[in-house]
Amino acid sequence: MISRLRKRDSEAGYTLVELLVAATMGVVVMGTVALLVIGTVRSQPKITKEAQNVSSARWMLERLTHELRNGIVVKEGTASKVAFEGYVRHGSCGGSAALSSKTAAIKCLITWECSTAACSRKETAPGTTTGTMVKVFSGLSSNQVFTYVPNAASATYVKVTLRLPDPSSSGSPLVISSGASLRNATLGY
Repeated sequence: MISRLRKRDSEAGYTLVELLVAATMGVVVMGTVALLVIGTVRSQPKITKEAQNVSSARWMLERLTHELRNGIVVKEGTASKVAFEGYVRHGSCGGSAALSSKTAAIKCLITWECSTAACSRKETAPGTTTGTMVKVFSGLSSNQVFTYVPNAASATYVKVTLRLPDPSSSGSPLVISSGASLRNATLGY
């Protein structure tokens, strides 16, 4: 009988309390991991949209500064609107047919107008105001976009500042800024 008792003491295993503690710890760890995964999956569409807005804003800013560099003279300038004469590589002002590389660019009046929601662009023949504004970018939080150096009446440099809604809701907008000199203005064209 003593040998039976000694055999029983040497048997290894877990007690019921040890199993319950281990199971509880496993459930807590798995629950935490599940919450992290769910939070990440839920926030991914928002992060993707914000990244897309920033990318679109940068594209619009590059396009606008490229056009400004080909500008001749600012015809109208406010904080939310810029109208300038510049050269474009289209068959006609507002047209979509590209010119051949051997044909000279044509002079058009290019107008950019921004509201607190979107920026739109219009391209017309100089001296003409008719044309359709085409929305290029949406998602701004301010219409204060353009700044002119030395001033709007004789600007040779236009600074463009896009303010996007705050991605983290902390109160300050995301700001993307650039600027361009009207190169053709200094050439006297």
